[in-house]
Amino acid sequence: MLYNSKYNNYSDAELINNFLENQDTVFIGVLYSRYGHLVLGLCYKYFKNKDESEDMTMHIFECLMTDLKKHRIDYFKSWLYTYSKNHCLMKLRKDQSLQKKQNDLYHSQQQVMETDEDLHLHEEKEKMLSILDQAIAYLNEEQRVCVNLFYKENKSYAEIQVLTGYSANEVKSFIQNGKRNLKLKMEALQNEQRAQ
Repeated sequence: MLYNSKYNNYSDAELINNFLENQDTVFIGVLYSRYGHLVLGLCYKYFKNKDESEDMTMHIFECLMTDLKKHRIDYFKSWLYTYSKNHCLMKLRKDQSLQKKQNDLYHSQQQVMETDEDLHLHEEKEKMLSILDQAIAYLNEEQRVCVNLFYKENKSYAEIQVLTGYSANEVKSFIQNGKRNLKLKMEALQNEQRAQ
C-alpha cells in the first residue's frame, strides 16, 4: 500500500472523498496505516493464523478500492469493522464449502476404487475431466477466465469482478455463456471420441 504522511491530518471522510475524486490509492494507504493493525487483529480472531490474517487484511483493503464507490459511509471505522468481519465470515464459509467438496470428491474416489465396475467408472470420469479441459480451451478468453475462477477456484462473482476488472453483469454473462458453450463443445468432443 502506498503511504504519504502529508495526508495524516485528513479525516477519514476527506481521505475517502479524495480517493473517490482522484482514484489515487495513496489515500487508501493512509487509511491502511490508520486501521490496518485493527483489521489484522480482527482477521487473526477468525483465522488464528498470521499469514492467512495478513493476506486477508490486504485483500480487504484491495476490495475497498471498489466497494468505497458503492457505499455511503458516515463512520468509516465502525463500517470497516463490519465490512472486514463480513469478509472473514465469507472466506470461512467458502473454505468450509471447498473442504466439503474436497471431502465429497475424496469419498467418491475411495468408492470408485472398490470394484472393477467402479474402476471403469473412474476411467470414464478421467475421460470426462480430460474432455472438460479440452472444451474449456475452446472458450473465448473472458469466458475461460471466469469459468475457471468460478468452477475450478471456487471464486464468488464479486471476487471474480475484483480479480478481472469486469463488471457484475459481464461476469454473470461470461459464466452463463461459457457454461452453455462448454456443454455444446463437450457434447461435440464426446461424439468425436465415440466416432473414432
